[in-house]
Parts: sequence; structure tokens; C-alpha cells
Amino acid sequence: MGIFQTVFVYADKTEMLAELCAGGKQLGSQVCALVLGPKEEVDKAFSYGADSVYHLGELKDRRIEDYTETIIHLVQKEKPELILIRSSKRAKLIAGRLAAELKTSVLTDVMEFTVDNNELHTKRLVYGGAGLKREYSTSEVVVATVGGGVFEALIEDNSRKGNIVEVDFVQPAHPVRCIEIRKKESESVNLSAAKCVVGVGRGFAKQEDLTLAKDLANLIGAEVGCSRPIAEGENWLPKERYIGVSGAMVKPDVYVAIGISGQIQHMVGANSAKTIVAINKDKAAPIFKQADYGIVGDLYTVLPALIEKIKVSK
Repeated sequence: MGIFQTVFVYADKTEMLAELCAGGKQLGSQVCALVLGPKEEVDKAFSYGADSVYHLGELKDRRIEDYTETIIHLVQKEKPELILIRSSKRAKLIAGRLAAELKTSVLTDVMEFTVDNNELHTKRLVYGGAGLKREYSTSEVVVATVGGGVFEALIEDNSRKGNIVEVDFVQPAHPVRCIEIRKKESESVNLSAAKCVVGVGRGFAKQEDLTLAKDLANLIGAEVGCSRPIAEGENWLPKERYIGVSGAMVKPDVYVAIGISGQIQHMVGANSAKTIVAINKDKAAPIFKQADYGIVGDLYTVLPALIEKIKVSK
């Protein structure tokens, strides 16, 4: 369905660049990756499917945000028709400033792209996941932010090569100044690429009880995700593991939801799973309406029994 000649892609995390390159391939003829980092990152971009790379330089003493003027200058010079940007806080800031400079707006948190009458249409969730909004841009340059799981990354091919363009840095008028650095507790996890995910919710009474879910995940080779209250209310797991609106969109072969009620804000991030298994003691929980298999029972009884059964079968 590619309708664009040139697609720019930018992500501040390598694994997401792979998905954006795949998306660029679907929507356009030439995929140009904007890479900020060492030579290894440039090679990665080619292995992900980029036809060419605009190398913004190596991130040393500068902040990512300071490259916004450089990206704006590059876009104004090369005039791509579509720019796909990762839906992260810092990348969204760049997208907003870029769109303002181009006198357009950003199509935010796009979860689906379709082509209709040679126009690119997008869909995104609104009202906390209760509604779906369809949009399209009439601008000469379409700017869109994309979350994880929207596109499926291509198989890495290290033999792929392409054209590398070194881009001159444009000094921003007001560079970001770092006052202090504090270590943030976070994890590097790519839920979007996981084939099996164990999701945990407020059915767990204590943080240490999550060990049960982690033990199950280890046995079946799954990543652990969670509902929003676990990540942003209780802070029992990092935000990187939050599934749902403004969190990760997962498409695993199997999603095991444990102690999760199944509110729409969570399920929009998990309902693309091929098979959903739900464990909940409330037989009226909404999760059972979307589950392929359901176990009505106390997770503190079901999980130990399930774990033991799997251990015996191995």
C-alpha cells in the first residue's frame, strides 16, 4: 500500500527503529532512518531495512532534544512525505516542534494505518480507550507518532547496506542544559516482540506475590507485563511493563492475564493476542468475555497448582 516516495523514521530506542523501518517499507518506496549514535547503530538501521541513513552524529555531551533543529533543517531540505516517530516522551517533543515548524499537526499514538483513495488514514484510541478516532492529514508532510507493536519488524539482515549521509549539527538557539542526573529505576523490555506474555493486575495483594507470576513466566518462556495500577499506582513494576492505553500494545501468541479485571483501558493493549487465558476469582470479570480460556479461582490457589503441573510435565 506504499503511497509515499520517501519516508523518514526516527526512534530513540533501537528495537523500535526496527518496527518503524518495517512500517516505512509498507507505506513508502524509500525508507530513510535518522540515526543518532555510533556507527553500530547505523549498521543496525540497515539490517532493519533502511535504504539510507542520515547520521546525525554521536550523542556525547548534547541532549537528544538539542538535535531538533538539525532534524527540522534536514526535513526542510529533503522534503519527505511521511515522518514516523516513536511514541516516547522525548521523541514526541521533537515531533511536536517539527510539526509546528512545518505548519502542520502530529497524528499521535497511531495504532493503525490504512490507505483509502490514495490518502493515508490513521486510527488512534480516544477517551481512555473507550473510542476510536480516524484521522488523515492534508499536509504535504505527514508527521505521525507510533507506539510499539503497530508494525512487525523485519528479520534482521546484516548483509543489507545503503547510503550514509553525515548531517551537520545545527546549533539550537536555546540548548537544553543538564543541571543534575539521577538514576531512574527502569528495565529494558520489549513486550511488543514477546511471543508469550504473563500480565498481572490488582488481584495480587502484595508486591512480593508477583514472584508467582514471574515463576510461571520463567517456566513458559514469557515476559511479564502488567495493568496500569501495578505500574503507576502501586509502582510494583516499571512503566515499561505497562500494557494498555499509552502503554505497550502486545500481539503475543499467548497472553495469560492473572488477577486482571479486563477493563477496556488494559485490553486495547492485549486484545490482539492470538490466545487469551484469564485467571480471576470473579466469574463476572469482563476479562472472561474476551478470553479464549478462563479459570475462575483464587490466583493464590491456581498459580501454585499450575506451576507444579508444568514442572511435572517437563
